[in-house]
Amino acid sequence: MATYLVTGANRGIGLEYARQLQARGDQVIAVCRTASPELEALGVPIEAGIDLASEAAIAELVTRLQGLPLDGLILNAGILESMGLEDLDAEAIRRQFEVNALAPLLLVRALLEQLPRGAKVALMTSRMGSIDDNSSGGSYGYRMSKVALNIAGKSLAIDLQPRGIAVAILHPGLVRTRMINFNPNGISPAESVRGLLARIDALTLETSGSFWHANGQVLPW
Repeated sequence: MATYLVTGANRGIGLEYARQLQARGDQVIAVCRTASPELEALGVPIEAGIDLASEAAIAELVTRLQGLPLDGLILNAGILESMGLEDLDAEAIRRQFEVNALAPLLLVRALLEQLPRGAKVALMTSRMGSIDDNSSGGSYGYRMSKVALNIAGKSLAIDLQPRGIAVAILHPGLVRTRMINFNPNGISPAESVRGLLARIDALTLETSGSFWHANGQVLPW
């Protein structure tokens, strides 16, 4: 049995990660700002009241965990604030950088001593953070924050390799969640997470730092 910490676990993809990990017998520590009834119904340990954009909150989470060894970090929490050039919002861009890119990096650093050799770090990013794949423009804050997360993940893969810790940079696909207003063209969270867990399970030090779609496709940077 492995122990996974999952951020943004109260709904959507994070909730589904918690559900599927628990169902296969792994221990889950669910981290969120506010617990949902769906998360509480799973009966997993919940660390609520954690705003990952706050370094003080990250320190509080580390204190609560009391040095518990973690076999996996699934850093899923994120925000999307859509904007184009005509309605550019500098504060919204900063918020997305703090939550989507900086917070995961700070959390990995804070929990590093709790990650044993063989542990895995999964960063939930988006193909919207691919420069080569950008054919539609716009979405400035979200795209910029995910590019930043991608390069942080690549650097983490290099820096953590001597510790025997592998890093996956993962795109979930277009998923029917609240973040995208339950777009009917999307796949279900259950289908997405099945693919994502397959990528995490297959992750090795040799494949660390790669940018994958949940379906196994290697994505362009």
